[in-house]
Amino acid sequence: MKSAVILLSGGLDSATVLAIAHEAGYACHALSLDYGQRHTAELAAAARVAKSLGAVEHRVMRLGLGDIGGSALTDNAIAVPESPTVGIPVTYVPARNTVMLALALAWSEVLGARDIFIGVNAVDYSGYPDCRPEFIAAFEHMASLATRAGVEGAHLRIHAPLQTLSKADIIRRGAALGVDYAQTVSCYQADAEGSACGRCDSCRLRREGFLAAGIPDPTRYAHTVK
Repeated sequence: MKSAVILLSGGLDSATVLAIAHEAGYACHALSLDYGQRHTAELAAAARVAKSLGAVEHRVMRLGLGDIGGSALTDNAIAVPESPTVGIPVTYVPARNTVMLALALAWSEVLGARDIFIGVNAVDYSGYPDCRPEFIAAFEHMASLATRAGVEGAHLRIHAPLQTLSKADIIRRGAALGVDYAQTVSCYQADAEGSACGRCDSCRLRREGFLAAGIPDPTRYAHTVK
């Protein structure tokens, strides 16, 4: 069985990616990052998801992106928007996916794995530059230049299986693979128990996705959502 590293945030998309990798026959090593995000409830969700979807291992690494701030997700002085915004939103965390992929790449070398899975999406997303296909392609190319495995001829692949799917399609795919979305946390300002605000951009995309998919939304909301 081939090994793969799965970046697992604990949200809807990464849970679906873990299910896809597991169904494809990979021995899944799940990696979550405690990077100083305000919605730390997603880390507990990641542990639940890793266990329920058959990851052979789940690790949480600490990463101090909160030390530099610059994002509503890592700096409590910056409010999380509760209505759609124009351009790259303040919930963008500078270099987050670049750093996370680099750590996943390092672990994959230790494991002898040649595959990394990430749940980025270029359709129903918030305008983050590090979710685009050209970024994933560029990182994969860089990985072949920056690692011993790559220099010695191994093909290192970054899988982004959700990249061209709508949120509704992602939910349908995951539901077909047995993902229990009630275990996931997507909200940018979820409370300590993982209850969602129902107002942030992530909550809006998630709620609209379940509606479009025709699947009941299992999200626990802290307040009544209209």
